[in-house]
Amino acid sequence: MEPIEAAQARVIAAEADVADAQTALVEANAGFCSEATQYVEAIDRYGRIFSDAPATVGDLTTAAEDLSAPLRSVESSAEEVTAAREDLTQANEELAEANASLASAQSSVTEATTTTTLAPPLETATIDRVREAEDDLTAAAEGITAETSIREASASLNAAGFALEIAWLRLLADAGCLTEEQVAQGTTVVAQYTAALQTALQTAGLYDGPIDGIYGPSTVAAVEQLQTDSDLPVTGFVDEATAVALSGAVLAADSEAATTAVAQTAAVQSVLKLAGFWPGDVDGEWTPELTEALKAFQTELGVEPTGQVDVATLHALRTAVAEAQAGADDTTTTTSPPETTTPTTAAATTAAPATT
Repeated sequence: MEPIEAAQARVIAAEADVADAQTALVEANAGFCSEATQYVEAIDRYGRIFSDAPATVGDLTTAAEDLSAPLRSVESSAEEVTAAREDLTQANEELAEANASLASAQSSVTEATTTTTLAPPLETATIDRVREAEDDLTAAAEGITAETSIREASASLNAAGFALEIAWLRLLADAGCLTEEQVAQGTTVVAQYTAALQTALQTAGLYDGPIDGIYGPSTVAAVEQLQTDSDLPVTGFVDEATAVALSGAVLAADSEAATTAVAQTAAVQSVLKLAGFWPGDVDGEWTPELTEALKAFQTELGVEPTGQVDVATLHALRTAVAEAQAGADDTTTTTSPPETTTPTTAAATTAAPATT
């Protein structure tokens, strides 16, 4: 075979290998999205064990076991994506070399065949937040003993489970597993309220964590501290009395932070107004009428009408908004995510996309 013919044959073979590797990566990514989504659903069930039905601390053991199998599947699928990405990289390198050899054989520069360029991996912060939330959930479960009250177990476990669920949803979004509409509509409303609450708590000197919009154990602990300091029932969630106490604490710490003091209540009013449950102004003032509107909204969502913005309410709100958006746009979770995002197994118990 002539040198040029041999070089051309090598290019053709390399192009076929790239196409095969590309297909394998897309399939591996789809598998990761499917397995990770099932894991998020398992987290959801685990985090709400005390909300959906009467439960005991002993139920945690069985629920924790239910998390093990989907997590192993996520880790396995993440490893498959890593291997597929490496195969595609090698195939692209071989194609580049084949094109160079062909150009050399022809003694001229030929038009190179387009190769697949892999996009940068997920941001380290996204994966770190998942790992942190995973650790928080483990700590919350380990901290629950036979002596732990159901109320304490419910608040800490629900918050930790919900935080891990939201962290994973953000990771799945970055990995191309969810449509932008599902993510934006399903999590933004909840995140805006939580971020406003975290900002107010931080201004009051009660919270030193990140303003990430995730209602996790550290946010619950800050609210509990506020309630303790204010001689209020300690629940970890915001109701009328807690909102008033928080506004006072913010203004006491910073007399010019009036906007921050009322932002989280304004966020509640905004959500209720959009849902048709709040006819009043969005003025950041928590009144008895707002409590009743919130209770009516909770009843509509199918959660206990506590008048508190608790995790059950935040979860139901996120789900309801996401389902409404999905129905309006007729969108579903993508089955063939972008080939440029590569998950890999994270340390300890969490599987997550690779970082640089």
